[in-house]
Amino acid sequence: MKFIDEAKIVVAAGDGGNGIASFRREKYEPEGGPDGGDGGHGGNVHFVADRNVNTLIEYRYVHRFRARRGENGGSSDCYGKRGPDLTLRVPVGTVIADVNTNQVLADLDTDGKKVLLARGGRGGLGNIHFKSSVNRTPRQCTRGEPGEQRDLRLELRLLADVGLLGLPNAGKSTFLRAVSAARPKVADYPFTTLEPHLGVVRASQDRSFVIADIPGLIDGAADGAGLGIRFLKHLTRTRLLLHIVDLVPADPAADPVRDALTVVRELEKYDPELARRPRWLVLNKLDLIPEDERQQRVADFLRACPVCTGPTFRISALSGDGCRELTLQLQEALDRLPSLEPVSGGTEESFPDHLFDEEEPSCP
Repeated sequence: MKFIDEAKIVVAAGDGGNGIASFRREKYEPEGGPDGGDGGHGGNVHFVADRNVNTLIEYRYVHRFRARRGENGGSSDCYGKRGPDLTLRVPVGTVIADVNTNQVLADLDTDGKKVLLARGGRGGLGNIHFKSSVNRTPRQCTRGEPGEQRDLRLELRLLADVGLLGLPNAGKSTFLRAVSAARPKVADYPFTTLEPHLGVVRASQDRSFVIADIPGLIDGAADGAGLGIRFLKHLTRTRLLLHIVDLVPADPAADPVRDALTVVRELEKYDPELARRPRWLVLNKLDLIPEDERQQRVADFLRACPVCTGPTFRISALSGDGCRELTLQLQEALDRLPSLEPVSGGTEESFPDHLFDEEEPSCP
């Protein structure tokens, strides 16, 4: 299935049904009076996070969603049936914002979390509500109110504890394969990773965490070069970043120091707050450096490129050397780091003044 992490849609709640003007006319009841019922309320539009949904592809090609309207009222004091609610299922981690105001309306960061984003219109009143001692044959009735309509932007942000940063071919996907059961594509050419991947790392029998691998950054990514910074949003929920650097690039003209600084610069352009997250340095492909040169090569790099705020690790993702020790250190650090707050926005509690608290009468 194609990975889709953004979509723009229009949702519309159902309109309320119309009330009617009707009078009771039965044998032996010459003055039966008004008996026109109210229209039913329109259906609401809800969103719910579902862990069984992995992509927003359902909303890429269908852009308009509308709940059913309420039924019109009937005679004999019959009230119209309320329109059924429309519930749209999205992946866990979906952020919903208003297209026109850019206000974040909801962050569905837990499975089963539900939010009301468009309320149905109230049903119109029948003429039974207008009778009085001076108006015994009211002919007034009201139409149902229109339901709310919203232009929404859906944005999926993957839920992970650790995010991988680095240039293409730095070894991020190979590292993910080495420490988890995930199997992202690995090849000897740039941009083999075209979409984010998640892997669950089990540090012990009852302790685990999730790593997110995104396509590599290149110089000018913030301006759209390569795959740009489109996928960096998937790291905004991570609590710790691993900056993986290839110490032995295939291109002889490449400079590991310059490459590492490029990634940091593009990260700061995208989100300064994300750049301030704990970031550990992982020097990869040490198996390609002769043992008697490794210490000096690492020392020279660290002297010229103090880019990270945390410890430095030396690994070979291909052979697995140093990967186990790194995952254990990650688990200990994650146990100490606080959880991130959800993206600010509304939830079901943002709509306390529910329109339809009263019970709708039915036909007698």
